[in-house]
Amino acid sequence: MRQVDFSPLYRSTVGFDRLFNMFDTMTQPESVQTYPPYNIERLSENSYRISMAVAGFSEDEIDIEAQSHQLTVKGEKSHEEENDEGDFLYRGIASRSFERRFQLADHVEVVGAQLQNGLLHIELKREIPEEMKPRKITVETPKASNSNKRAQKHDIQVEAAE
Repeated sequence: MRQVDFSPLYRSTVGFDRLFNMFDTMTQPESVQTYPPYNIERLSENSYRISMAVAGFSEDEIDIEAQSHQLTVKGEKSHEEENDEGDFLYRGIASRSFERRFQLADHVEVVGAQLQNGLLHIELKREIPEEMKPRKITVETPKASNSNKRAQKHDIQVEAAE
């Protein structure tokens, strides 16, 4: 696997170190987890949905936690059900415990989650704070007439970075 050196970018950028660290950890070889399968959908410009196939799990066996730009979904089967099982000739439905982590971008929040027909749907929405949205800034220029220095006002559109 190719190793990417982000050090030249550190010299000319500010505040992107978390992004570079995330790229570094994602490119490192590790055991690839494939259970449970999931989809990530973009529903609109600012809303997303993660759908996970969690057949056999109930609501109380699934734990969802969002903290510090990371979403963690855990599923843990209760041990009483494992003891009640019969003799399986073939077992194709996995019922093992799992833990899946997702990195969330800035201002992406979990709106809700629901379990329906064996699929866990986690709704996400990007909420940009009011102070980061574009706003009008009034610029005053002094008028050079007589001793009366009044200011003229001009509106300039300033866009905040997302």
